[in-house]
Amino acid sequence: MNIEQIRLDTLGCEDKLFLNSAGAALPPKSVTQIMLDYQAQEELMGGYELEALKATDISLFYTEMATLLNCLPHNIAYAYSATDAYNKALSAIPFRAGDCILTSDDDYISNQLAFLSLQKRFQIEIVRASNLPSGELDLADFEDLILRKKPVLVAITHVPTNSGLVQQAEEVGKLCAKYDVWYLLDACQSVGQMLVDVQAIQCDFLNATGRKFLRGPRATGFLYVSDKALAANLEPLFIDRKGATWTGFDEYTIQASAKRFESQEISASLLGLAEAIRYVNTIGIKNIEARNQELASKLRSNLALIPSLELLDKGSKLCNIITFRLTDKKLEEVVNHLKNNKVNFAVSLKNYAIIDFTKKQVDWAIRFSPHYYNTFDEIDRVAEIVAGI
Repeated sequence: MNIEQIRLDTLGCEDKLFLNSAGAALPPKSVTQIMLDYQAQEELMGGYELEALKATDISLFYTEMATLLNCLPHNIAYAYSATDAYNKALSAIPFRAGDCILTSDDDYISNQLAFLSLQKRFQIEIVRASNLPSGELDLADFEDLILRKKPVLVAITHVPTNSGLVQQAEEVGKLCAKYDVWYLLDACQSVGQMLVDVQAIQCDFLNATGRKFLRGPRATGFLYVSDKALAANLEPLFIDRKGATWTGFDEYTIQASAKRFESQEISASLLGLAEAIRYVNTIGIKNIEARNQELASKLRSNLALIPSLELLDKGSKLCNIITFRLTDKKLEEVVNHLKNNKVNFAVSLKNYAIIDFTKKQVDWAIRFSPHYYNTFDEIDRVAEIVAGI
C-alpha cells in the first residue's frame, strides 16, 4: 500500500487530523473529479441523453461492488442512502400481524425506529437477543430465540455506529440458513473498512452507505439482494417504474435482478460511488483491513495510557471505531479542545444508542474513526492532544 500516493489522492488530509471516517470519510480526488465532469456534461447535453451515453460507465458501479462483496452484478441495487436501501429491504419482508423481528441491543438508531414503526402499525413483535459479558451477541441465546419465537426476519447491525464492536455476522448467517429465516445485515460501518463477503455471511439483504469507509459521495448507498430473495420474488412495498414493467391495467412484472429495488433517478453521485469502489478494489480490501487494524490498535493503546480516560468499546473483535469519554471533563470542554486543535471527530449521544449507553451508564462519547489514509504519526499526535485537555 502506497500511503504517500494515497494521501496525495486525498486532498483533505493535510491541514487537519481527520478521524471521522465513520461519519463521512475524505474522498479520493478522482471521485470528486468524475462527478464534476459528469455534471458539466449534463449541463450541456441534458440528463437523459448523458445517462444513455454513459451506460457503460454506470454499469461499472454494479461490477465493482460485486467484486468487493463477492457476488454478481445482478445482486446489486443502487440506493440514495443506507436507510433508503434498508427500508426497501425491510418493506419486502411479507410481515403479518404478530410476526417477530429478532435483532440486537446494538442496532442502528434508524433501524430501531423502523422496527418500532412496524410494531406500532402492524403489531410486529421486536425481540432483542442478549449480549455476552464481552459485548457481542450471545449466540446460544440467539439460537434459542429463533427456536422459540420463530422470527420472520433476523436483522442485525454488523458494526454499531456508536461502538467499535464487530458482531458475528457469519455465525448469525449460519443460524439463519439452518432455520430458514430471512436475514438483513446493516453493513453501513463495515463495508470499506474490512472484508465483507456476502457468500460467507449468507445474508439475504445487506445495505450500506457510500459516504463512510467506502469514501464515496454523500446521498449514495446500495443494497445487496441474494439469489434466494430474488427467486422468492421479494420486492419493495412501493416499487418504482425502474423496478417493474406495467404489463396491464392491474398487472406489473418485477425486474429479475436486484434493480427491482432501485428508483429511476440517477446522477453524478452514482459515478462517484463507482469510482470510490474501484479505488478500494485497486488497493485491495484485505490490505485496507490490515492497515486499519494496526491504526485502531495503536490508537486504543495510546488512549488507554491517559488518566481519567475510559474506553467504551466492548467485543472480542474490535474495528476502526474508537469511543471514549473523559470522566473528569464535561463534553463541551472536550469538544472545544479537539476543535481548537483541528481534530475532526464525532460525538455520540445517549439517544443515538439508548440501550447501549444506558448499559454503559454514559450520556456521551467521543468517537474517533481513523482510516487507512491516516498515518501512525497522526495517531500519536491525536493521543497527545487528548492527553492535553
